[in-house]
Amino acid sequence: MALLIGDTCTNCDACVPVCPNEAISVGPEIYVIDPLRCTECVGAEDEPQCKLVCPSDCIGQNPDFPESRDELLEKYNQLHS
Repeated sequence: MALLIGDTCTNCDACVPVCPNEAISVGPEIYVIDPLRCTECVGAEDEPQCKLVCPSDCIGQNPDFPESRDELLEKYNQLHS
C-alpha cells in the first residue's frame, strides 16, 4: 500500500532525501507522495524511511492504493530496472 502524507505535515523536508524512489515532492500546501512510485521502501529498506524521519508523525497508509508486499517489490524492481 502506498503511503500518504497527512494534514499535520510541517513541510520540514526530512522525508524527501530518504525516499529511495523519489516519490515525495512539494505539493500545493504540503509534501505529497506519488502512489505510483511509493513502495513503502520495500526492495530498498526494512521499513518506510519517510515514516522514520517524520517529526510530525503524519505519514500513514493510503487506503486508495492497496498493494501486497509482493506487488510493492515488483513495483520497486520496475522503477529501478
